[in-house]
Amino acid sequence: MDEPKLIGQAQEGDLTAYNTLVLHYQDIVYNVALRIMKDPASAEDAAQDAFISAYKAIKSFRGGSFKSWLLRIVTNTCYDELRRRKRRPQSSLDEITEDNPSVSFMADDQPGPEQHRQQVELVDAVKRCMDELPDEQRVAAVLCDIEGRDYQEIADMMSISLGTVKSRISRARNKLRDCLQGSRELLPAQYRLNM
Repeated sequence: MDEPKLIGQAQEGDLTAYNTLVLHYQDIVYNVALRIMKDPASAEDAAQDAFISAYKAIKSFRGGSFKSWLLRIVTNTCYDELRRRKRRPQSSLDEITEDNPSVSFMADDQPGPEQHRQQVELVDAVKRCMDELPDEQRVAAVLCDIEGRDYQEIADMMSISLGTVKSRISRARNKLRDCLQGSRELLPAQYRLNM
């Protein structure tokens, strides 16, 4: 893929060139949105909104890493949606069904192998602990530890200083460690703190 050429064509209004860029980056944009939003439907909406915003703003792209530019847009899109939700909270379907015994028929009560169950419980514990992090710490931890971004790239995407990125990631990791110790029996032995 000749990315600079496609970007240039997209800046001139070539929708086919822009769609090629979208197809190339759609998975990573969606994954970042999913880690931040914690919900597939919200992540799809955020990714779509980010690509629309990027298309509208592509003429302002002045070079550098297109991927970082795009990830900054999706991160900001997610932040905007999280802020909007704080102003107008909504009930999720999970909350409604968990509190309503009449929909218990929807639950999957098929027993599976013990190892699979423990893995699912561990994933749930990690997700729960991630969900408890403040938004800023969760976003920094997701970008670093899940998406593999370096500190400087995260600082650029979040428009914060390098020191702030390091601090947020350190605090997030400490909170995750402390939270996961509450699920010690699910953790592999090498990750359990001696008490």
